[in-house]
Amino acid sequence: MTPEPLQPTPYAGVNEALRELLVRAQTILGSHFVGMYLSGSLALGDFNPHSSDIDLVIVTDGPLSDALFAALQEMHARFAGGGSPWAAKLEAVYIPEPALRRDAPTGAEYPVLEKGRALVMDHLEDAWSVQCYTAREHGVAVAGPEPHTLFDPVDSADMNREGSAIAGTWLEQARADPSWLAWLRQRKNQAFVVLTLCRLLYTLESGAVASKPGAARWAKQAVGPRWAGLIERALAGQQDRTEIPESDAGETVALIQHTVDRFRQWEASAPK
Repeated sequence: MTPEPLQPTPYAGVNEALRELLVRAQTILGSHFVGMYLSGSLALGDFNPHSSDIDLVIVTDGPLSDALFAALQEMHARFAGGGSPWAAKLEAVYIPEPALRRDAPTGAEYPVLEKGRALVMDHLEDAWSVQCYTAREHGVAVAGPEPHTLFDPVDSADMNREGSAIAGTWLEQARADPSWLAWLRQRKNQAFVVLTLCRLLYTLESGAVASKPGAARWAKQAVGPRWAGLIERALAGQQDRTEIPESDAGETVALIQHTVDRFRQWEASAPK
C-alpha cells in the first residue's frame, strides 16, 4: 500500500520535498533515525514561499559513523541536483539526541547543511539555542515523537548571551572591517542584519522567539519611529541585490549599536 502523503505544511511543493528527504534519510540512517522536525519560519507560522528557507533538525540516536555521513553527503548532493525548487532553500542539521540536553558538552561538530552548499561537519550555528527553543516550543514533527520530548527547555539567558555575541561581533566588524561594510551595502544582506537585530531585541524583551516578520512588526513599535522605515525597507528587500543608500548603511550600524547597548543593560542587571 502506498503511504499517505505527508502534510506537515500548507505548501504542496514543500511537503513533496520533505517526503523525499524523509524517505532518503530514513533509508540511510535506519535504526539510528529518531525524528525530523521543522524549525524556523515554517514552525513559527510566517513562512514566505518567495523568501523563506526550509529549516530542518534531524535527530539521531547518537553520533554518526563516517560511512553514514558520507552516504548523507551523497544523498543531499543528489537532492540538490534533482530539480526540486526547494533544494537551494534547505538548511539542516543532524544532531544526536544526547546533544539536545541542557548539560550537553559544547564545541562538537555535526553534519550541517547550509543553503546552496554541501553537507559538511561543522559547529552548530551561533544562535543554536534559538533553534532549539523554536523546535521545542513550535517545531513541527515530520516524523518521530513530539519535539518537547527530545529537546530540553531553553533558558532565555542562553539565547540572550548568544544574541549579545552576534550583535557585538557585527559592531566590531562595522567599525574595523571594510569588507563587511561592503557586504552590508547589498540590500538583502542589510535586510538580514536588520531583521536579525529585530529578533534579538524581541527575545531580549520577551524571553521568546519570533519569526523575522513577526519580530519586525513588533520592533517597528518597540524601538521607536527612528528605525521604523529602515525595518520596513528591510522586510521588502530580503531578495534585493541592489546597493543600499549610505543613509541606510549608517542607520543600520546605529541599530546595531542600539542593540549592543540594550544587551549591555541586560548584562548589568542580570543576576550574577
